[in-house]
Amino acid sequence: MEAAELFQRALDLLLAKDMAGFVDLFTPDCTVEFPFAESTPARLTGREELRAYLADYPDRMDITGFPSVVVHRTTDPATIVVEFSAHGRTVATGEAYEMRYVSVFVVRDGAFAELRDYWSPVRAARAMGAGA
Repeated sequence: MEAAELFQRALDLLLAKDMAGFVDLFTPDCTVEFPFAESTPARLTGREELRAYLADYPDRMDITGFPSVVVHRTTDPATIVVEFSAHGRTVATGEAYEMRYVSVFVVRDGAFAELRDYWSPVRAARAMGAGA
């Protein structure tokens, strides 16, 4: 599966709250980085670390849509840069959740091998009721 198709499949799984299916889109030795992370890990190594990190995600965030998705292809067909937004609600507070992301995905052997996910930890903390 090519990178843009794989990304669309990832969005579909997130909307279905199928975290196991989402994580299975990654290679066993994947790396996932969150360069702006504050109160969460900045780097996860391996699919099982990612699985543990996302295990309770649907209990924290109820994502209902991705209203804006722009996929930028690079000179390397295995790498895409995606600008997208997510809408939904924070489960704990019931407050609206809106986040904009820029993510870099690298695909190897039909799965995500690398992800660098850029988002605002301040906005995430506010959505969770931390009042950052």
